[in-house]
Amino acid sequence: MAFRDGPFENLRVPAMLGAGVAVIAAVVAAILLLVTDRRAEASPLTPVRAGAEATLGPINGVLAYPVRWVGHVSDWIGGYFFAVSENRKLKAEIAELQAVRDANIALTNVNRRYEALLGIRTQPPVPMASARSISDARGPFANARLIDVGSRQGVKIGNPVINEHGLVGRVAGTSPNVSRVVLLTDAASQVPVLIDRSDARAILSGDGSGNPRLEYVRGEDALKVGDRVLSSGDGGGMPRGMPVGVVARGVDGSWRVKLFSDRGAIDYVRVLKFEDFGQLVAPEALNAPPLAALDTNPAARPPEPATPPPAAAQPADQPARGATE
Repeated sequence: MAFRDGPFENLRVPAMLGAGVAVIAAVVAAILLLVTDRRAEASPLTPVRAGAEATLGPINGVLAYPVRWVGHVSDWIGGYFFAVSENRKLKAEIAELQAVRDANIALTNVNRRYEALLGIRTQPPVPMASARSISDARGPFANARLIDVGSRQGVKIGNPVINEHGLVGRVAGTSPNVSRVVLLTDAASQVPVLIDRSDARAILSGDGSGNPRLEYVRGEDALKVGDRVLSSGDGGGMPRGMPVGVVARGVDGSWRVKLFSDRGAIDYVRVLKFEDFGQLVAPEALNAPPLAALDTNPAARPPEPATPPPAAAQPADQPARGATE
C-alpha cells in the first residue's frame, strides 16, 4: 500500500524541518562515535568520552535488556524443542534396549537350563539324548509331549525321560526323529516307586491331575507328608533312585505326590537310553568264575578233609586173629 493511500495521506512535513532533523541526528551520531572511539586513548576527548560512557552505560543496559530477554526466550524455545526431540530419541533407544534386555534374560534362562541338563550324571553312567519339547497333547485324562529325538538317536519305547528337576515320564512311541512321552500325570502312567525314608514300595498312578496317586503302598507307617519319593527300579523299566517328588495329602484324603518336574516348564529334557540292568554292570564281571576270588586268596580256601592214619603192620610169625578162631 502506498503512503498516500494510508491514513497519513494528508500529513505534510516541511522540507526544511526534515532536513534539519536529519542533520541534527547525523551530528549526534558523529559525536557519539567520536566520544566512544577507543582507538585514541591519548585524545583530549578522553574525559568527555569517559563521562559519556558513564552516562550512557545504564541507558545501554536498559536498551540491551529486551535484546537479552529475546535471546534468552529464543534459547529457551530452541532448548525446549531440542529436549522434545532428544526425549523421543531416548524413548526409542530405551524401547530397543528393553527388547535386548528381555532377549538376554530369556537366553540366560535357557543357558542355565541347558547347563543343568548337561550336568545330570547317573552312577553308573547311562547314555542320554538331549531333546526339546515341540508340542503337547492335553485332555481330561491325557498328558503327553512330543520331543524332537527318535529312533535315529537311539531312543526306544520305555526309556525314562527327565528334566533338571526330576523324572518327567516315559517314552510311549517313537519315529525316526520324533518321540511321544507320556507324563507321570497321564492316566496310563504306572511307575513303581519307593519312599526314601521308610524304603516302602508303591505304584505312582496318574489320573489326569497335577499330582498323581500313590497306590498299593506296602509297609507299616510307610508314608508321611514330605517324604521323598524315588524310582524303585522294580520291573527293570528304569534305574533306581531317580527323584520323583514329595508325599502330600490330597483334598480327598488320598496320598499323592508333588512332582519335582513341575518346578519348571518341561521344555528341555533328556532321555535315558536305559534298556535293562545289564547296562549297569560290566559283562566281564558277570561272566567271571564264582570261585576266582577264592583261588587267589589261600586263607580263604576251604580246609581239606583229614585222611585217616594207616593201620599198624603185624609180625609175620603171628597168624591173624581171625584165622585161628
